Amino acid sequence: MKQSRNIVALSGGVGGAKLALGLSKVLAPDELTIVTNTGDDFCHMGFPVSPDLDTVMYTLAGLNNTELGWGLKNESWQFMDALEVLGGETWFRLGDRDIATHTYRREKIAAGLNLQQLTEQLCLALNVQHRLIPMSNDSVATQVFDGSDWLDFQDYFVRRQCAPTVTGIRFNGIEQAALSEGFEQALAAVSEIESDTGNALKAVLICPSNPFVSVDPILKLPTVLPKLKQCSAPVIAVSPIVNGQAIKGPTAKMMAALDMPVSALGVANYYRDIIDGLVIDHADADAVSEIEALGIRVKMANSIMISEQDKIALANDCISFAEQL
Repeated sequence: MKQSRNIVALSGGVGGAKLALGLSKVLAPDELTIVTNTGDDFCHMGFPVSPDLDTVMYTLAGLNNTELGWGLKNESWQFMDALEVLGGETWFRLGDRDIATHTYRREKIAAGLNLQQLTEQLCLALNVQHRLIPMSNDSVATQVFDGSDWLDFQDYFVRRQCAPTVTGIRFNGIEQAALSEGFEQALAAVSEIESDTGNALKAVLICPSNPFVSVDPILKLPTVLPKLKQCSAPVIAVSPIVNGQAIKGPTAKMMAALDMPVSALGVANYYRDIIDGLVIDHADADAVSEIEALGIRVKMANSIMISEQDKIALANDCISFAEQL
């Protein structure tokens, strides 16, 4: 008899989306819930934009732009080109097809739908069968401190291309933000103690996303950390650092600026209070003993996901690790 499974994946954008896709290929729709960071969300040119949510959604739909890492494939840019001629701001580029998503989101929000409800409608339209949930329906705004000013995340990440040195991070509004209903339900489901033979696999997977600006907004929502610490299911993270370098984005640079070791051990130490296991790349095999000395189990895998098969293989490795734990 096939073991029933209930996996909750916490994800940021590109890196998280890759593992989310792999998980979607090996888990049935009712076995996987993907919760995405919304601290990156912002309003741009009147459009409510949800970068991480859309990246995961487009990836699951098979519509993502693999060359850019964000947005839709087969995109055109006539809107942005015309805006540039008019002298408008073009630092954050929205493709013509992508604008349809943001227009839909704006209309549905104006009609009274919350972010989870309209995401469900978007996923239905794009034939995304696995459950994709925003971490909260309330506004949370990530900002980074560059030593003199607090910068909105997209200003830092896109406009300034991650050039400023980050010495502080905050999430405006997080104290008042409630978990989305779907996130609340997902955490409750993996925390329940089975009343039957107890053969259902349950796990929380932290995808290889930036711990500070992609995962922390999720973890620091009120009640999330206590629930994860009390969770009977294993909590497993996948290191976004391989051989001292970030797989994607400014994670390594942020770790260095925050006086943290830029290594899988540094990731383990950051998550040590909440995770039971850490998946690291074979290139970091020399860190196994030090990580396990923290009380964290380790699984080595090929964690650099290039092909779809790489994503599926890592997903299977994470699931088998959860079974061991």
